[in-house]
Amino acid sequence: MAAAVAIVTMGNVSAQSLPLSGTAKASIITCGPGDDFYTTFGHSALRILDTARGIDLVYNYGTFDFDTPHFYWKFMRGRLDYMLGRSSFEEFMAEYRYYGRAVWEQTLNFSQQEVCNLFLMLEQNYLPDYRHYRYDFFRDNCATRPRDMVYLACGKTPPQPLALEEEFSYRDYLHSAMRGKLEWWALGVDLLLGLPADHKCSADEAMFYPLVLKREFAEMRRNGSPLVGPEVTLLEENRAEVPDSFPPFVVFALLFAAVAASRICDGRFTFRFPFFTFLTRLLFTLAGLVGLFLLFMWFGTDHYCTEWNLNVLWASPLLLLVAIRMERSPKWALWLQLAMFAAAAVWVVWCRLSIALIPLIFSLALCTGLLLKEKK
Repeated sequence: MAAAVAIVTMGNVSAQSLPLSGTAKASIITCGPGDDFYTTFGHSALRILDTARGIDLVYNYGTFDFDTPHFYWKFMRGRLDYMLGRSSFEEFMAEYRYYGRAVWEQTLNFSQQEVCNLFLMLEQNYLPDYRHYRYDFFRDNCATRPRDMVYLACGKTPPQPLALEEEFSYRDYLHSAMRGKLEWWALGVDLLLGLPADHKCSADEAMFYPLVLKREFAEMRRNGSPLVGPEVTLLEENRAEVPDSFPPFVVFALLFAAVAASRICDGRFTFRFPFFTFLTRLLFTLAGLVGLFLLFMWFGTDHYCTEWNLNVLWASPLLLLVAIRMERSPKWALWLQLAMFAAAAVWVVWCRLSIALIPLIFSLALCTGLLLKEKK
C-alpha cells in the first residue's frame, strides 16, 4: 500500500494554532555507509526541529518488521512492505554514533508554511493506515521518499534538479559503492540484476542513492535561491576501514586453469576417475541451477530490476541437459550454448559487469567446446 500524502496549507489559521512555531526548521539527514551490505549505500531521513515547542524528530522510510509472516519469502519475491519510522533525534544519532557512521545535515530553506506542510504530511504518513509502502530499491526507497516529500511540501513551486554532467546507470551507482571493498557482493548484484539496472538515470532517478540525493539537493535552486543551506557534519566517520576483498576474478581465473589442466591430465594419463568429466558435470550443473534461480527472479517475483537478466545466456538451464548427456549431447545444443556464451561475454563487457564473469564464462565455454570436439 503506497503511503498517502497531502499538501496541507496554513490558509488564514492563526499562528497560535499552528503545530510548529515560527522558528521551526526542516532538514534532510544523510548517513554514510556502514559495515553491513545493506548499509553500504548509506541512508536518508528527514528531521523536524522546533526548540520552542520541544520537537526534535527524525522520520525514516527505511524500516521494516522482521516479525512479518514469511519475511524472507516476501523479501525475495519483492512483496515486503517497508514503513515510515519516527524517533527522537538523539535516538537516531545514538545508533550511528555506535556504528561509527558519518552523518550530515542540510537545512531546507523553507518558509514557516512549508515546514508545517512537511511536518503534517510526515505525521499523516506515520498513521498506522499509511505508514507502510511497497519498497522498490531503485524507484521507491528510503531516499526517494524524503525527496518526494520535500517536493510536495514546496507546493506549486518545487525545485528543479539540474541536469547531470554525465549520466550513469543504476548499476554504475551500485558499483561505485562496492567495487574494491565488496567485490563478491558486487558480483552477486551483477548476477541478480537485469537490463533495467542499466538504464541511464536522470537527476531525479539518480537520487535513489542517498549520497547523490545530498549532492543534488546542495545544487538545486528554487525561485532563484538555494534549496538547502550549507552542509553541516553532525558525525565524522569513525569506523575501521573495510579491507579490500579477495578478487573473484582471481578465483575464476584459477578455475579456468583447473579446467584446462584437468583436460590435459585426463588426455595424457590414465586415471580410474576422469577429473575433467567430473569438473565439467559439476560446473554445468551449478550454472544450470543458477540459471533456474535467475529465471525465477525474472518471472516469479515482482522485482522489475531482475527482469531481462541476460546472465541466463551463460547460466543456462540448457546446461543441465548437457550435464546429464555430456558427450551424448546433441550438437545443436552445444553450438547453441557456445553462441550464448559469446553473447553473454559481450553483454558483460558492454554493461561493465563484474570482470570476474569473463573467466567463468570462458571455463564453461572451454568445457562445452571440448565436448563438441569429442563428437567429431
